[in-house]
Amino acid sequence: MSDAARRESPLNQINLTAVAADKDASVLLAELPFQGLINLRGRPDDETFTKAVAATLGCELSLEPNTTRMAGDRTLFWLGPDEWMIVTPPDRQDALIDELHAALSDCFCSVVDVTSYYTTLAVGGRRAADLLAKGCTLDLHPQAFGVGQCAQTHVAKATVLIWPADAGSSFRLLVRRSYADYFGHWLNEAVREFGGAGEFDLARSEPPAERAAS
Repeated sequence: MSDAARRESPLNQINLTAVAADKDASVLLAELPFQGLINLRGRPDDETFTKAVAATLGCELSLEPNTTRMAGDRTLFWLGPDEWMIVTPPDRQDALIDELHAALSDCFCSVVDVTSYYTTLAVGGRRAADLLAKGCTLDLHPQAFGVGQCAQTHVAKATVLIWPADAGSSFRLLVRRSYADYFGHWLNEAVREFGGAGEFDLARSEPPAERAAS
């Protein structure tokens, strides 16, 4: 049996609440399992490093704190002065890691597959920000936290990387596997206030840049 056939998502045992199937549900929840995740570290002042990464990814490294860059179906997140996270569609991280290793062979850097460390959650709907605000102190209003930004923070005491997938009505949260079960149960409890959740419309929730690139 292949590894792909045996693998289970961190939220495999949790049925995220689904009591309203219409697209106007106030809150919409879904797990997006098995997204490819690559942790990249290197010196931003090393021109060889930055040029090699840009040539491989098809976009410049994000050097401004808490910002993102997109290149086709890949998204690059700034995590720190010398650290980034690259998110790819499921099962596409291995090929990219090989490309990065080849391109960065002469650089002082680190390229690590962290796909199994996390899962991705989608929270959407007109009350999405209100739901997350129950456990997060960030200002999630689109004027303060818009598409192209990201933040490492806590939601209900769980460590997450959060970013808007659409202005004010859709968010993605990268959650460590060890927090996933707890966080899934917290979402199921917190969503009751907002009338439940429905099937998440991923196509509608993509930001304009993603739709244009697809």
